[in-house]
Amino acid sequence: MALHITGDTAADDLLTNNPLALLVGMLLDQQVPMETAFAGPLKIEQRTGAADAAAIAGMDPDAFLEAFRQTPSVHRFPGSMATRVQTLCQTIVDDWGGDAAALWTEGDPDGAEVLRRLKALPGFGEQKAKIFLALLGKQYGFTGAGWREASAPYGEDGSFRSVADIVSPESLAKVREHKKAMKAARSNATKER
Repeated sequence: MALHITGDTAADDLLTNNPLALLVGMLLDQQVPMETAFAGPLKIEQRTGAADAAAIAGMDPDAFLEAFRQTPSVHRFPGSMATRVQTLCQTIVDDWGGDAAALWTEGDPDGAEVLRRLKALPGFGEQKAKIFLALLGKQYGFTGAGWREASAPYGEDGSFRSVADIVSPESLAKVREHKKAMKAARSNATKER
């Protein structure tokens, strides 16, 4: 298994091999291009030397924020997102012993349980949790019963709705087309009101 989300081999390798990096990338995936969000964990590691939950959670918040602000910034909202990443990492330390993968491996959980665990994380609402669950099932080897149903509609086989479906430049283009069409539909619905 190898992820191909960012177009950057080093960033994709970190996402593939470090479950926390993948979780942080998903957290950062809002109001920035997907590739920027998922390249964030590599920038964090390169700038802080930290790639595990305990080290990130324990960093001085000002120093961590400064790492987020370096050019190119980790996120377009460095202040709020640096805080969210540290809060997420502290939750992983407190609730999962510092092991992000425990969210989907501890106790052999089914899809509904993993979705519940994800939604309990700071910064993970219903949609983000479903997309991440679909990513785990489609590309990260998670086989818990009912994961497709729990992640619906993102778990649907053959769809191009989210980062869970990006495996190549072609699939990235299809996901972008889908997002653009959904945004246009929402805009048209708003205008018709």
